[in-house]
This record gives sequence, C-alpha cells and structure tokens, in this order.
Amino acid sequence: MTLITGHRGARNLWPENSLAGFRNTLELGVDAIEFDVHLTEMGELVVIHDATLERTTEGFGPVRKLTFEERANVRLKDTDETIPTLADVLAALSSRAGPDLHVEIKTDETGMPYPDIARRVAEELRRFGVEDRTHLTSFDISVLEDCRRHAPQVARLVSVNADWAERQGGLAAFLARVDGLVDIVAIHHELMEAQWDLVRAALPLDRLCVWTVNEEATIRHWLGRRIGRLTSDRPDLAIALRSAMVTAAPLETNPAA
Repeated sequence: MTLITGHRGARNLWPENSLAGFRNTLELGVDAIEFDVHLTEMGELVVIHDATLERTTEGFGPVRKLTFEERANVRLKDTDETIPTLADVLAALSSRAGPDLHVEIKTDETGMPYPDIARRVAEELRRFGVEDRTHLTSFDISVLEDCRRHAPQVARLVSVNADWAERQGGLAAFLARVDGLVDIVAIHHELMEAQWDLVRAALPLDRLCVWTVNEEATIRHWLGRRIGRLTSDRPDLAIALRSAMVTAAPLETNPAA
C-alpha cells in the first residue's frame, strides 16, 4: 500500500509548517508528516521552508539572520503563530505513536549547507525519542553524508527534480551517487514520469517516493503504479482516493506499464 506524506503538514489545507497545521494533519491519519529546518546564527533550529522570510511570514530577510527575539515575534501569514522551532514541532508530533517524520534539512539563501546542522538536528531527534520513525531528508548529498555521520541509525531520504538531476549529470548518475547512502529516493512526479523505465530498473517500488502530487488524476495514476510513498499538499484527498481504490478494485498488476 502506498504511504501518504503530508507536505509541510498539509499546506493546501492549513498554513504550511505551522503548529496548528501539523496538529490538524495528525487527525487526517497520514503515514508521515514532512517539514523543513533551517539554522539561525543564534543557534536556533527553526521550521520554515524558504531561506528567506517574505513568502510565508510578515518578516523580511534571511532566516539565518533571525535573533531569538525576532523569531519569537515574526508572525506566520494567516495565523497568530510565530515561526516554530524544531523542538516545538517535535513536541507537538512526538506525543503519540506515528506518523513518521520527514525532516528536510535546508540550505541557506546562498544554497550553502548550514555548518553543523545535521549534528544539531540529530541531537534534537534523540532528545525527543523519535529517531526510529524519522527520515532525515535533503537535496544536498553532502548534508545526507553528514546525517549518516552524526545519526547513522536514522533513515535517510534524498529528493531530486529535473533541474537538480541535470546539475548532477543526469538522473542515472544521481541515483548511482546516492546508492548506499539513502533508504528512499523522492523524485518529482514530472521527472519520475519522464524517466519511469530508468527509475523502475534502478530501484524497487518501496524505495521510491513521488512528490508533490495534488491533483486527483495524478494521485490516482501514482497510486495505481503501487509507488511506495506519495507526498501531497492534499493528503486528505490522497488518503480518500487510496481508500476508494483499494475498496473498488485491485490496483494495477503491472507496475512497469
């Protein structure tokens, strides 16, 4: 059965990477919740997607420049919340068994990894006792190598889209580079479709994740291919379609079709 991941909580339903959104997403029965982590120069691990504040908050400038006071006072758009720390989010999501946590370690506004962020994130996971149900994720291979060094027991997931694959010398070369480093490869749905034969030859279905899939027809398509994991901004829709498809009829028997 395809596992459903709520992307940034469920960002088409609630403000992304917000505590309220995470709590609401828990009630949907998702298999995993994905969120993003940056590191400020003050040493705070903060949960926000972009490396700058403008799109999702009422603040301006790079996330890494946030002081403690600014972080505690900058409001997320369309909420009364401030930017949560990683500890805030883990406290909200670790109080019950499951779902899995997909913790994406981001790079700064210049595209560079934050120094020592992998070790700091690993320490927080250990402190909250969620290592066994977490995937540490990144686009950056060097970040995932740091994750393996500092938290070898925590599963790892790498993400790739067409642009990133091209920068790495093509998807085949990228998959070869991450072989043995990651447990799951998450591929943007357009790239996955375009190179499906290559992907299926390289990896078993249960090691594949398709992202970010939000339209009913596209969700049905990937559920029909028995993909291992599906990441969506509408996990409620994905869960409903999965249930309906399982109830109505068997899924495709030829996943390579």
